[in-house]
Amino acid sequence: MQRRDFLRFTLAGAAGLTLGGCGFRLRGVDQPALGLEALAVAGASGDFTQRLGQRLESAGVSLRDDAPMVLNLGAERIEEQQIGVLDTGSQERELTLSVPFSVQRASDGAYRLDQQVVEVSERYSISDNNLLVADELRDDATERLRREAVRRLMDRLRALSPN
Repeated sequence: MQRRDFLRFTLAGAAGLTLGGCGFRLRGVDQPALGLEALAVAGASGDFTQRLGQRLESAGVSLRDDAPMVLNLGAERIEEQQIGVLDTGSQERELTLSVPFSVQRASDGAYRLDQQVVEVSERYSISDNNLLVADELRDDATERLRREAVRRLMDRLRALSPN
């Protein structure tokens, strides 16, 4: 083994031990399961609901109408506002996605999670020199918002016990 390789492996090992010792974890690794075997999803359908359904199924949750818990989803709402006052040059915009939800027991209708809202926002810039990609930038930002909103909703569902 050459001296350079030995030094490289030693530094990589030291960095790994340091990160492991300080409590660093990659997002999504070793997270507890949802604890729900089955869940019914009621309410608005759309891109958010479809992405959430895929994420629930990949987490091992069966989506059935006769499930003991019902996730009530409202329609996703996307608001866009311009940040700043300039109408020319580079424009900063902010997209905000919000989705209301609640969780009920199917047997008696009792709320396990009262009406709450998952809300995420992101800023992006549009330049007058490249207005043709404005819609593409907005669509990309919207997809990132949906992905983050699904992750946050999954975190809230993770706190539920199956009873």
